[in-house]
Amino acid sequence: MRNQWLGGSESKPVFFQGEQALVLTGLLGFALAALCAVWVLIWGGEVAPHGDVTKAISFDAAIGIFIVSTAAILPFSGLREKARAFFRRVYIGLALYSYAAETVQHMRGVNPRFVMDGTAFDRAVGNLFAFVALMLVVFYVYLAVQFFRQRVYKLRPELIVGIRYSMAAVMLSFAAGIWISMNQGRTVGLEGNIIWLHGLGFHALQVMPLIAWLAERSDNALHIRRRWIHLTGIAYVLGLLAIGWQTLRGAAIMEWSVLPLVAGLCFLFTIVIGVLLLRRAGGNVSRSAQLGS
Repeated sequence: MRNQWLGGSESKPVFFQGEQALVLTGLLGFALAALCAVWVLIWGGEVAPHGDVTKAISFDAAIGIFIVSTAAILPFSGLREKARAFFRRVYIGLALYSYAAETVQHMRGVNPRFVMDGTAFDRAVGNLFAFVALMLVVFYVYLAVQFFRQRVYKLRPELIVGIRYSMAAVMLSFAAGIWISMNQGRTVGLEGNIIWLHGLGFHALQVMPLIAWLAERSDNALHIRRRWIHLTGIAYVLGLLAIGWQTLRGAAIMEWSVLPLVAGLCFLFTIVIGVLLLRRAGGNVSRSAQLGS
Protein backbone atom coordinates (compact mmCIF):
# COMPACT_ATOMS: atom_id res chain seq x y z
CA MET A 1 0.00 0.00 0.00
CA ARG A 2 1.21 3.48 -0.81
CA ASN A 3 1.85 5.11 2.51
CA GLN A 4 0.27 8.54 2.04
CA TRP A 5 -3.10 9.46 0.58
CA LEU A 6 -2.01 13.05 -0.10
CA GLY A 7 1.27 12.40 -1.77
CA GLY A 8 3.60 9.48 -1.73
CA SER A 9 6.74 8.70 0.13
CA GLU A 10 8.22 11.23 2.49
CA SER A 11 11.06 11.93 0.02
CA LYS A 12 8.66 13.13 -2.66
CA PRO A 13 6.52 16.29 -2.80
CA VAL A 14 2.94 16.15 -1.58
CA PHE A 15 -0.14 18.20 -2.32
CA PHE A 16 -0.08 21.75 -0.87
CA GLN A 17 3.42 21.26 0.57
CA GLY A 18 4.88 24.65 1.50
CA GLU A 19 1.96 26.58 -0.02
CA GLN A 20 0.11 27.79 3.08
CA ALA A 21 0.21 31.42 1.91
CA LEU A 22 -1.26 30.53 -1.47
CA VAL A 23 -3.98 28.44 0.18
CA LEU A 24 -4.89 31.32 2.50
CA THR A 25 -5.08 33.64 -0.50
CA GLY A 26 -7.49 31.24 -2.16
CA LEU A 27 -9.59 30.94 0.99
CA LEU A 28 -9.79 34.74 1.09
CA GLY A 29 -11.71 34.51 -2.18
CA PHE A 30 -14.36 32.33 -0.51
CA ALA A 31 -14.60 34.76 2.40
CA LEU A 32 -15.06 37.70 0.03
CA ALA A 33 -17.67 35.76 -1.94
CA ALA A 34 -19.56 35.12 1.32
CA LEU A 35 -19.33 38.83 2.21
CA CYS A 36 -20.72 39.78 -1.19
CA ALA A 37 -23.53 37.23 -0.75
CA VAL A 38 -24.52 38.93 2.50
CA TRP A 39 -24.46 42.29 0.69
CA VAL A 40 -26.79 40.91 -1.98
CA LEU A 41 -29.20 39.54 0.61
CA ILE A 42 -29.40 42.92 2.37
CA TRP A 43 -29.15 45.46 -0.46
CA GLY A 44 -29.57 43.43 -3.65
CA GLY A 45 -27.05 42.76 -6.40
CA GLU A 46 -27.30 45.76 -8.71
CA VAL A 47 -25.50 48.97 -7.75
CA ALA A 48 -26.14 51.98 -9.96
CA PRO A 49 -24.99 52.81 -12.49
CA HIS A 50 -23.12 49.68 -13.69
CA GLY A 51 -22.19 47.58 -10.66
CA ASP A 52 -23.44 44.07 -9.93
CA VAL A 53 -22.23 42.48 -6.70
CA THR A 54 -23.52 39.06 -7.79
CA LYS A 55 -20.71 39.05 -10.37
CA ALA A 56 -18.22 39.67 -7.58
CA ILE A 57 -19.57 36.60 -5.76
CA SER A 58 -18.87 34.26 -8.68
CA PHE A 59 -15.55 35.95 -9.54
CA ASP A 60 -14.11 35.85 -6.00
CA ALA A 61 -15.19 32.23 -5.50
CA ALA A 62 -13.78 31.21 -8.90
CA ILE A 63 -10.42 32.86 -8.23
CA GLY A 64 -10.38 31.24 -4.79
CA ILE A 65 -10.90 27.76 -6.25
CA PHE A 66 -8.29 28.44 -8.92
CA ILE A 67 -5.67 29.61 -6.40
CA VAL A 68 -6.28 26.71 -3.98
CA SER A 69 -6.08 24.21 -6.86
CA THR A 70 -2.83 25.79 -8.01
CA ALA A 71 -1.44 25.54 -4.48
CA ALA A 72 -2.26 21.82 -4.53
CA ILE A 73 -0.23 21.02 -7.65
CA LEU A 74 2.57 23.60 -7.35
CA PRO A 75 4.82 21.28 -5.26
CA PHE A 76 4.96 18.87 -8.23
CA SER A 77 6.14 21.53 -10.71
CA GLY A 78 9.82 20.88 -10.10
CA LEU A 79 10.50 24.58 -9.66
CA ARG A 80 13.45 25.39 -7.46
CA GLU A 81 12.66 27.18 -4.22
CA LYS A 82 13.55 30.69 -5.38
CA ALA A 83 11.58 30.38 -8.62
CA ARG A 84 8.63 28.82 -6.79
CA ALA A 85 8.67 31.58 -4.16
CA PHE A 86 8.76 34.22 -6.90
CA PHE A 87 5.78 32.64 -8.66
CA ARG A 88 3.91 32.38 -5.35
CA ARG A 89 4.49 36.01 -4.38
CA VAL A 90 3.58 37.35 -7.80
CA TYR A 91 0.43 35.26 -7.99
CA ILE A 92 -0.66 36.27 -4.49
CA GLY A 93 -0.23 39.93 -5.45
CA LEU A 94 -2.16 39.48 -8.70
CA ALA A 95 -4.96 37.63 -6.90
CA LEU A 96 -5.24 40.27 -4.17
CA TYR A 97 -5.54 43.07 -6.74
CA SER A 98 -8.15 41.06 -8.64
CA TYR A 99 -10.21 40.53 -5.48
CA ALA A 100 -10.04 44.22 -4.60
CA ALA A 101 -10.85 45.54 -8.07
CA GLU A 102 -13.77 43.17 -8.65
CA THR A 103 -15.33 43.50 -5.20
CA VAL A 104 -14.82 47.18 -4.39
CA GLN A 105 -15.63 48.48 -7.85
CA HIS A 106 -18.89 46.57 -8.15
CA MET A 107 -19.88 47.83 -4.70
CA ARG A 108 -19.13 51.37 -5.97
CA GLY A 109 -21.39 50.83 -9.00
CA VAL A 110 -18.59 50.32 -11.54
CA ASN A 111 -17.93 47.33 -13.77
CA PRO A 112 -14.15 46.97 -13.29
CA ARG A 113 -13.54 45.13 -16.56
CA PHE A 114 -15.72 47.16 -18.90
CA VAL A 115 -15.72 50.69 -17.49
CA MET A 116 -18.49 52.92 -18.83
CA ASP A 117 -18.78 56.61 -17.91
CA GLY A 118 -16.30 56.13 -15.06
CA THR A 119 -13.87 58.55 -13.50
CA ALA A 120 -10.17 58.68 -14.29
CA PHE A 121 -9.61 56.52 -11.20
CA ASP A 122 -12.10 53.91 -12.45
CA ARG A 123 -10.45 53.80 -15.86
CA ALA A 124 -7.03 53.40 -14.23
CA VAL A 125 -8.33 50.52 -12.10
CA GLY A 126 -9.83 48.90 -15.20
CA ASN A 127 -6.66 49.30 -17.27
CA LEU A 128 -4.54 47.85 -14.47
CA PHE A 129 -7.08 45.03 -14.08
CA ALA A 130 -6.57 44.14 -17.76
CA PHE A 131 -2.80 44.10 -17.23
CA VAL A 132 -3.18 41.91 -14.12
CA ALA A 133 -5.35 39.46 -16.09
CA LEU A 134 -2.64 39.26 -18.75
CA MET A 135 0.02 38.61 -16.09
CA LEU A 136 -2.12 35.85 -14.59
CA VAL A 137 -2.02 34.15 -17.99
CA VAL A 138 1.69 34.75 -18.65
CA PHE A 139 2.85 33.40 -15.30
CA TYR A 140 0.55 30.39 -15.54
CA VAL A 141 1.92 29.52 -18.97
CA TYR A 142 5.36 29.55 -17.34
CA LEU A 143 4.07 27.19 -14.63
CA ALA A 144 2.36 24.91 -17.16
CA VAL A 145 5.60 24.45 -19.11
CA GLN A 146 7.29 23.01 -16.01
CA PHE A 147 4.96 19.99 -15.96
CA PHE A 148 6.11 18.96 -19.44
CA ARG A 149 9.72 18.50 -18.35
CA GLN A 150 11.00 14.93 -18.21
CA ARG A 151 12.53 15.24 -14.73
CA VAL A 152 9.17 16.40 -13.35
CA TYR A 153 7.36 13.53 -15.07
CA LYS A 154 9.64 10.98 -13.38
CA LEU A 155 8.53 12.10 -9.89
CA ARG A 156 4.91 10.96 -10.27
CA PRO A 157 4.27 9.80 -13.87
CA GLU A 158 0.50 9.22 -13.61
CA LEU A 159 -0.18 12.37 -11.62
CA ILE A 160 1.90 14.54 -13.95
CA VAL A 161 0.06 13.18 -17.00
CA GLY A 162 -3.22 14.21 -15.36
CA ILE A 163 -1.84 17.66 -14.55
CA ARG A 164 -0.67 18.07 -18.13
CA TYR A 165 -4.22 17.55 -19.40
CA SER A 166 -5.51 20.01 -16.81
CA MET A 167 -2.98 22.57 -18.05
CA ALA A 168 -4.20 22.11 -21.62
CA ALA A 169 -7.74 22.75 -20.41
CA VAL A 170 -6.64 25.82 -18.45
CA MET A 171 -5.04 27.27 -21.59
CA LEU A 172 -8.42 26.92 -23.33
CA SER A 173 -9.99 28.77 -20.39
CA PHE A 174 -7.47 31.56 -20.66
CA ALA A 175 -8.15 31.77 -24.41
CA ALA A 176 -11.85 32.07 -23.59
CA GLY A 177 -11.06 34.86 -21.12
CA ILE A 178 -9.16 36.75 -23.81
CA TRP A 179 -12.10 36.12 -26.15
CA ILE A 180 -14.45 37.71 -23.58
CA SER A 181 -12.21 40.77 -23.35
CA MET A 182 -11.92 41.20 -27.11
CA ASN A 183 -15.66 40.59 -27.48
CA GLN A 184 -16.39 43.17 -24.74
CA GLY A 185 -18.72 40.68 -23.07
CA ARG A 186 -19.52 37.01 -22.69
CA THR A 187 -22.37 36.69 -25.24
CA VAL A 188 -21.84 35.57 -28.83
CA GLY A 189 -24.57 35.65 -31.45
CA LEU A 190 -28.09 34.93 -30.25
CA GLU A 191 -27.42 32.43 -27.46
CA GLY A 192 -23.69 31.72 -27.25
CA ASN A 193 -22.05 32.27 -23.84
CA ILE A 194 -18.26 32.15 -23.57
CA ILE A 195 -18.39 31.84 -19.78
CA TRP A 196 -19.16 28.09 -20.01
CA LEU A 197 -15.87 27.39 -21.79
CA HIS A 198 -14.05 29.82 -19.50
CA GLY A 199 -15.34 28.19 -16.30
CA LEU A 200 -15.33 24.50 -17.20
CA GLY A 201 -11.75 24.64 -18.43
CA PHE A 202 -10.51 25.79 -15.03
CA HIS A 203 -12.37 22.94 -13.30
CA ALA A 204 -9.95 20.54 -14.98
CA LEU A 205 -7.52 21.64 -12.25
CA GLN A 206 -9.66 19.72 -9.78
CA VAL A 207 -10.90 16.88 -12.02
CA MET A 208 -7.78 15.62 -13.79
CA PRO A 209 -5.31 15.58 -10.86
CA LEU A 210 -7.98 13.80 -8.79
CA ILE A 211 -8.51 11.15 -11.46
CA ALA A 212 -4.75 10.66 -11.83
CA TRP A 213 -4.36 10.43 -8.05
CA LEU A 214 -7.10 7.78 -7.86
CA ALA A 215 -5.56 5.88 -10.77
CA GLU A 216 -2.26 5.71 -8.87
CA ARG A 217 -4.06 3.93 -6.06
CA SER A 218 -5.90 1.39 -8.18
CA ASP A 219 -4.62 -2.17 -8.53
CA ASN A 220 -4.57 -2.05 -12.33
CA ALA A 221 -1.35 -2.51 -14.28
CA LEU A 222 0.67 0.64 -14.95
CA HIS A 223 -0.23 0.80 -18.66
CA ILE A 224 -3.93 0.43 -17.80
CA ARG A 225 -3.78 3.26 -15.26
CA ARG A 226 -2.08 5.56 -17.75
CA ARG A 227 -4.59 4.61 -20.45
CA TRP A 228 -7.49 5.68 -18.22
CA ILE A 229 -5.80 8.99 -17.46
CA HIS A 230 -5.15 9.66 -21.14
CA LEU A 231 -8.69 8.73 -22.14
CA THR A 232 -10.29 10.94 -19.49
CA GLY A 233 -7.95 13.82 -20.29
CA ILE A 234 -8.68 13.59 -24.01
CA ALA A 235 -12.41 13.35 -23.30
CA TYR A 236 -12.35 16.44 -21.07
CA VAL A 237 -10.44 18.53 -23.63
CA LEU A 238 -12.69 17.32 -26.47
CA GLY A 239 -15.72 18.32 -24.38
CA LEU A 240 -14.28 21.82 -24.01
CA LEU A 241 -13.57 22.06 -27.73
CA ALA A 242 -17.15 21.03 -28.51
CA ILE A 243 -18.45 23.73 -26.15
CA GLY A 244 -16.12 26.29 -27.74
CA TRP A 245 -17.31 25.39 -31.23
CA GLN A 246 -20.95 25.59 -30.18
CA THR A 247 -20.32 29.00 -28.60
CA LEU A 248 -18.53 30.24 -31.72
CA ARG A 249 -21.68 29.35 -33.66
CA GLY A 250 -23.63 31.64 -31.32
CA ALA A 251 -25.76 28.75 -30.07
CA ALA A 252 -26.66 27.70 -26.52
CA ILE A 253 -24.86 24.70 -25.05
CA MET A 254 -28.15 23.38 -23.65
CA GLU A 255 -29.81 22.89 -27.03
CA TRP A 256 -30.39 19.42 -28.49
CA SER A 257 -27.75 19.29 -31.20
CA VAL A 258 -24.60 17.36 -32.01
CA LEU A 259 -21.98 19.52 -30.30
CA PRO A 260 -23.68 19.81 -26.89
CA LEU A 261 -24.38 16.06 -26.94
CA VAL A 262 -20.72 15.33 -27.75
CA ALA A 263 -19.62 17.62 -24.91
CA GLY A 264 -22.08 16.01 -22.50
CA LEU A 265 -20.92 12.50 -23.39
CA CYS A 266 -17.26 13.51 -22.97
CA PHE A 267 -17.84 14.93 -19.51
CA LEU A 268 -20.07 11.98 -18.56
CA PHE A 269 -17.28 9.59 -19.56
CA THR A 270 -14.86 11.52 -17.34
CA ILE A 271 -17.26 11.34 -14.38
CA VAL A 272 -17.94 7.61 -14.83
CA ILE A 273 -14.23 6.76 -14.97
CA GLY A 274 -13.63 8.91 -11.90
CA VAL A 275 -16.34 7.05 -9.97
CA LEU A 276 -14.97 3.66 -11.02
CA LEU A 277 -11.45 4.64 -9.99
CA LEU A 278 -12.76 5.96 -6.67
CA ARG A 279 -14.42 2.61 -5.97
CA ARG A 280 -11.27 0.68 -6.85
CA ALA A 281 -9.06 2.95 -4.77
CA GLY A 282 -11.46 2.73 -1.83
CA GLY A 283 -11.56 -1.05 -2.12
CA ASN A 284 -7.78 -1.23 -2.06
CA VAL A 285 -7.61 0.86 1.08
CA SER A 286 -10.23 -1.33 2.80
CA ARG A 287 -8.38 -4.51 1.91
CA SER A 288 -5.07 -3.05 3.11
CA ALA A 289 -6.68 -2.02 6.40
CA GLN A 290 -8.07 -5.51 6.90
CA LEU A 291 -4.69 -7.10 6.22
CA GLY A 292 -3.01 -4.74 8.64
CA SER A 293 -5.49 -5.38 11.46
